[in-house]
Amino acid sequence: MLIIFSIPWLVWRLLKTDYFAPLVVVQIVMGIVLGPGVLGHWFPAYYEFVFTPTVVHSLNGIAWWSVMLFVMIAGVELDLGKAWQHRRESGITAGLALGAPLLLGCGAAAVLLGFDGWMGPKAQTWQFVVGIGMACAVTALPILILLMEKLDILRQPLGQRILRYASLDDIAIWGVLALILMDWSRIGKQLAFLIAFVVLGLAFRRLMAWLDEADRWYVAPIWLALCGLGADWAGLHFMVGAFLAGAIMDGHWFNQEKLDLLRHHVLLVMMPVFFLSTGLRTNWAVGGTEVFAAAALLLVASVAGKLIGVRIAARVLHWAPGEASIIGWLLQTKALIMIIFANILLDKQVITSEAFTALLLMAVASTMLTVPMVEPQMRRSRALAGSAGQST
Repeated sequence: MLIIFSIPWLVWRLLKTDYFAPLVVVQIVMGIVLGPGVLGHWFPAYYEFVFTPTVVHSLNGIAWWSVMLFVMIAGVELDLGKAWQHRRESGITAGLALGAPLLLGCGAAAVLLGFDGWMGPKAQTWQFVVGIGMACAVTALPILILLMEKLDILRQPLGQRILRYASLDDIAIWGVLALILMDWSRIGKQLAFLIAFVVLGLAFRRLMAWLDEADRWYVAPIWLALCGLGADWAGLHFMVGAFLAGAIMDGHWFNQEKLDLLRHHVLLVMMPVFFLSTGLRTNWAVGGTEVFAAAALLLVASVAGKLIGVRIAARVLHWAPGEASIIGWLLQTKALIMIIFANILLDKQVITSEAFTALLLMAVASTMLTVPMVEPQMRRSRALAGSAGQST
């Protein structure tokens, strides 16, 4: 725990990486560095001394509970009401922003299928292709919120539009994940879980509406644990249950400042453990060059697909000049949600640890590109708006 909390903070603070790599990204990178591919390769005795099986097992328990809380909060923050009010614009943009990188990502997965070491032992070909494709299409809503706060656009109309698009894509991502994990030998269990979720969810919503806010904060983690347990029992993975647990809750049930603080505190105190445990799952067995080449291929598919999809939406919807590039770069942010998504694919042996490592590197690179690409465009956009106002 001393290593987990001290080293990333020192790197972030001393190297002043915040512009291109927020602390969250530094923590993810340090997780990779402290994993078996780097620390374990160069200092195997020290790695084995620190990361014993008992330690790793304990860290994983903290990591998965923290990420369940984080995913639940992301579900709570979905505002489907606003998306419905602007359903044509939101539907077209979200559909193209998800569909284009999904197609390019599936193409990249098809390339990887030509080589050994990428598809997991329990995956069917379509599961691997769609899983990799969806990993390229993911937008990390919680990280997107952090970056838009940094750029000072979160509460502005542009920021709210971007949140609507990302929210719809979030729902699609978890829906596709549930489809990939669908186990036809356990279809009865999975249907039973979904029916029980709908019935209990209606009762839960009535209960939450009736309770005082103070009690809602206590009941929410109980509901989270129940949904996670049910989804895990059905074979859908407890993270699907965590998202459903949050998505069925209304944001107005909770004080927004307290919800923001909870997200901040989970990120500060618990999620670094998840980042390290993620790094411990990386593997370079097929060769470092091949892993980096695969990561580069996936990064091109991810970024190009997102930018192409958003530009098409901009033409259809007649956006102002420059908006498509800003929105496209922000929506291609990966980091947390994609890493969680990839962890689940690895757990279910849809992908190998080598493919997981390539996806992790892609997620880090895409997130590090976001602010350096967007911030200059935001400055130009504001300068143009200012000069237009002066001329008027």
